[in-house]
Amino acid sequence: MREKSSSDECSSVRKLDTRRIGELLRSGSSSSCREVLDEVLDEVGFDDLRSLVLRLYVCTDMYLEARSFSQEIGVTDEEFTECFGGVDDIEQKFSTVETSRKNMHEMLEQCMRWRAEKCRENGNSAVRDAKEYVNKHYMNCGLSLTVVAEAVGISPAYLSALFKRETGKNLSEYITEVRIERSKELLCCTSKLIYEVASEVGFQDYRYFSQIFKKYTGQTPRQFQNNANV
Repeated sequence: MREKSSSDECSSVRKLDTRRIGELLRSGSSSSCREVLDEVLDEVGFDDLRSLVLRLYVCTDMYLEARSFSQEIGVTDEEFTECFGGVDDIEQKFSTVETSRKNMHEMLEQCMRWRAEKCRENGNSAVRDAKEYVNKHYMNCGLSLTVVAEAVGISPAYLSALFKRETGKNLSEYITEVRIERSKELLCCTSKLIYEVASEVGFQDYRYFSQIFKKYTGQTPRQFQNNANV
């Protein structure tokens, strides 16, 4: 078999998919930690990289992904570096293939333990705050995961994972449900026209509002309004 050239190794390393590591940390299970890490490393031929520089490049990207995630969930830099050292320590801690895999696995597992701890401490509070914000601002047509996450002070990816875990639904679904419930009240108890109701609950396009309303209630807004006023 032809030995890989330096350019071949560089091409392999460029395929590194740290997004899979980010997804693992935010919503994956600890039982799949080693499997996912091994798959990501195998995809770039990590064990066969002759260049220490390229191995350290891979390790540094993993380190930065883990550190960024830990910051998202409220782990301080001091806590993180106490466990895994700073960027300047990477060469020492990840000098061989064996120590690299071992240290990366331990790093990801610790991040997931921190996630579980922070979920217990902050999960219910963050989800409650997100719901309260949606209930107060559902009429804003620009309301989104990003907007709500900024309001409650955590990253969109982390809020999305927390909200799904705590409620069993996506935040976007919750926003829509709140809007539909409020629109039912307006259709029932006011003389507002359908396009006025749509605008008041955060829909710019009343035709789209009608489609979503029927999807959630089984009736068009007009049918619902007529039945309510019988």
